[in-house]
Amino acid sequence: MPDKPILVHKYGGSSLADIDKIRKVAKHVVAQADKGYRMVVVVSAMGKTTDVLLKMAQEIAPEPERRELDMLLTVGERISMALLSMAIQRMGHKARSFTGSQVGIITTDSHSNARIIEVRPFRIQDELERDRIVIVAGYQGTSYKREITTLGRGGSDTTAIALAAALEAERVEIYSDVDGIYSADPRIVPGAHRLEEVGLDEMMMLSKTGARVMAADSMEYARKKDIAIFAKSSVNLDAPGTVIRRNPSCDDRRFSGVAGNKNVIYVQFSQAADVAHSADLFDCLNEVGSLELMPFMSHVSLSGNAGATFLYSGENFHNLGSFRKTIQEKFGQNVDIRDDIGTVTLVGAGIAEDPETHRRITAFLDEHRHLIRQVFFLPLAVTMLVAVTDVDHLVRDTHELFLAKTP
Repeated sequence: MPDKPILVHKYGGSSLADIDKIRKVAKHVVAQADKGYRMVVVVSAMGKTTDVLLKMAQEIAPEPERRELDMLLTVGERISMALLSMAIQRMGHKARSFTGSQVGIITTDSHSNARIIEVRPFRIQDELERDRIVIVAGYQGTSYKREITTLGRGGSDTTAIALAAALEAERVEIYSDVDGIYSADPRIVPGAHRLEEVGLDEMMMLSKTGARVMAADSMEYARKKDIAIFAKSSVNLDAPGTVIRRNPSCDDRRFSGVAGNKNVIYVQFSQAADVAHSADLFDCLNEVGSLELMPFMSHVSLSGNAGATFLYSGENFHNLGSFRKTIQEKFGQNVDIRDDIGTVTLVGAGIAEDPETHRRITAFLDEHRHLIRQVFFLPLAVTMLVAVTDVDHLVRDTHELFLAKTP
């Protein structure tokens, strides 16, 4: 008899927010196991646990040391994994819970924002052979220096996709409190609609520029490993959700979604050429810490006077004060560092293809030029820099013109 297929589930914090929800998840996992799947379940911390832990740390130290922060924040997922394992055992199934390090998730040594180097899933495979349901704490691993590390906010998605690739799972299902991927955040745009399918490249761009349903790193990992992802609702398990895959079988839409991001660190060097050596600029940025550079960088000049702009995601940015001090000590008043600027990004496979699309985008930018400080053009996206207070307004306007469905 061939081996039973492996199914990887991931449940977000809202799906595990209290004991009743944990029991509901346990019931769903057991039902899948009863259908003949070998189950691997990745969990986030319960509800707002990570935010609570981070707030506690910042009450002790406004900019906590990253290693100790990782030691603290990984507690949340360990609580979830143990409780879910207990709930499954209570239902008469065998289950075992493990931390990321226990199941062989090896990462870089960059605390708070590590990247997965390798997955050694031998322990999971052994437990599956014993017909046990395996529960894994997401968001965490161990570095090659044997230090506990975290993968950045949303890192449980990356854990699930990495395990699915290593185990050659049939599929990976990501459960949250929304029923799929929407054309915009429904809390901001009431007319946002669910996408039946979306391409991995487009989803990665949406994630990197502010869409919070899927973690950006997880999309990058899925793209490298060519893994299809099913984004589903833990509230309504029968809802169809959204399939994220390399070549979606969708219509010929030019635009997939619009994302707003109010959590951006803006770094502007007024004259890159005035830096003693341009390489010093990049060395200094690297020394400050492992920060997620958003997929835009403009005006970079190593020999002229155009200056340089860098945009960082503020999601895992816990040391703005020391970052500002380090940069300004080296470059003085030639650098402007701000956290009051946001981005609005229109994403779609057709952005770089059609002259009519270019005309529509150009007209929109001209109409809103009083709000827009800077524009970045990429093959799959157009991003506008605006004041944080204007992000929601511009997201709604962008969605209305480019993504609203006609009655």
